[in-house]
Order: sequence, then C-alpha cells, then structure tokens
Amino acid sequence: MKWQILAVGQKMPDWVNEAVENYRKRMPPNAPLTLTEIRAEKRTGGKTVEQIKALERDRILSGLPAQSILWVLDEHGQQLTTLALTEKLRTAEQNAHSLCFVIGGADGLHDDIKMKAGQLIALSNLTLPHGLARVLLTEQLYRAMSILQHHPYHRE
Repeated sequence: MKWQILAVGQKMPDWVNEAVENYRKRMPPNAPLTLTEIRAEKRTGGKTVEQIKALERDRILSGLPAQSILWVLDEHGQQLTTLALTEKLRTAEQNAHSLCFVIGGADGLHDDIKMKAGQLIALSNLTLPHGLARVLLTEQLYRAMSILQHHPYHRE
C-alpha cells in the first residue's frame, strides 16, 4: 500500500524535516510514504478564515491521489492507541491501493475535506504544532508497519 501525507504549510524547521525523512526512509518498499507540502494561504488582504480554508481546500483536493482512502487529522477526531491504529491500517490495506493523510493549516480544515474523510483522527488532546504533528504521524505509521511486519521496534 502506498501512503501519502498532504500537509498544509511549508518551510518547516530542519529538525522536523530530518525526523520525517528518517521515518520515511525506514518504511518498507511495499509501503512507501511520501510527504507533499500544500502551500498555506497568506493571511493578508482581509480574507476571512472561511475564505482561507476554502482556498487551502482546493489545493488539498487537487493534491489527493485518485482512488485513495482519505484520513484527516483533526483535533476532534478519534483518538487511537498505536495498536488500534495498526488494525485500522491493516483493514484499509485490504480495501485500497493507497491511503492519504491530511494535516490542515493554522486555521484547520474546511468541512468539505472532513466530510470526504473515511477517518478523522486526533493525535492527542494537546494542541500540537504542525511540524510536530508531521513527525508524530510519520513515526506512528512506521511503528504500525513494524507491528504488521513483526519487527521488534514496537514493544508492549
């Protein structure tokens, strides 16, 4: 299964890029992970939050892979344990060729994106900076793959 992360925002700190790349490189060949950055809308020109979200929505939708299952990171989404996430990924793997995760911008995601999602997932009850959310998601995807492949990375 191919995995993709679409993340609104660019110019992350080096530590974010290095950590994401570290986990991305560890993924097995049968589960490649790509990260695509979506340009965030500038908060200038008197645009409302809804206008900003709509512009970012359009960019996200244009970046979605065809016939991909969409999972969205959202603060009001379901919180999962690593093992529960792994089971959901196992099921998704049986039903689709690719899975796309979306991390929204500073103002969140447009409701249209959330409504298209097969899953709304919250990484934590805490508010996380977007760069840290990228790192946490990529690490959990690597951890889930290690569980699925019986690799000793994850310990219970």
